[in-house]
Amino acid sequence: MTVKAYILVNVSTGTEDEVSKALVEFDAVEEVATIYGEYDAIIKVAAKDMNDLDDFITSKLRSVPNIFMTSTMIIAREHK
Repeated sequence: MTVKAYILVNVSTGTEDEVSKALVEFDAVEEVATIYGEYDAIIKVAAKDMNDLDDFITSKLRSVPNIFMTSTMIIAREHK
């Protein structure tokens, strides 16, 4: 079962575009938007299961330079 999530990200000042360009290269990332407010960017990801999501967060997302905080929200239901 596919697991989708939004991940809110804080990055070092001035690195928003650089980090966003790095993030869109990952297969799990559906889209990245830079935003104003408490967080600098929001990522929408899709993983095949919770283990795959965990691997993305711990092995890939955390390896991107200039990211210093994330907050993951797993999507319960989508409405279109």
